[in-house]
Amino acid sequence: MADVTSRRRLVATVKESLRLARNQLSVFSRQVATRLELKDADLDCLDLIDRAGPLSPTALARLTGLHPATMTGILDRLERGGWVVRERAESDRRAVQIRSLRERQGQLYRMLAGMNRSIDEICADYSDAELAVVADFLRRATDAGQAAAKELP
Repeated sequence: MADVTSRRRLVATVKESLRLARNQLSVFSRQVATRLELKDADLDCLDLIDRAGPLSPTALARLTGLHPATMTGILDRLERGGWVVRERAESDRRAVQIRSLRERQGQLYRMLAGMNRSIDEICADYSDAELAVVADFLRRATDAGQAAAKELP
């Protein structure tokens, strides 16, 4: 029984730690976005475009769970700020792809440098095998979050 209770406490600690990490990363993200004169959702979309792009506005709206009209406003702000460009496909002029502009990435990377250094320092304390477990856990937690979002009414 002690093992079951201990495990429940440990799982509860992991869940609480995930909530705290999410909250703190959200605060950090909001502060970065504010300094870059963006909104939180703008920064999230910019990250998705940078990692998965170029993307259509519809695909980006689907990935973020945002309404297409909301996405239009976000893309307008990102384009005005010089973060992204809308490009029309040669084969179908109606099709639009959003691509991030590398010219502005340096500014974003400088804002994230302190956090990246801190994560590097934390990772240095773990073995490769331990980091593999952490990476697997985070990937699976991300997958669980995506699945849970799809199940929302």
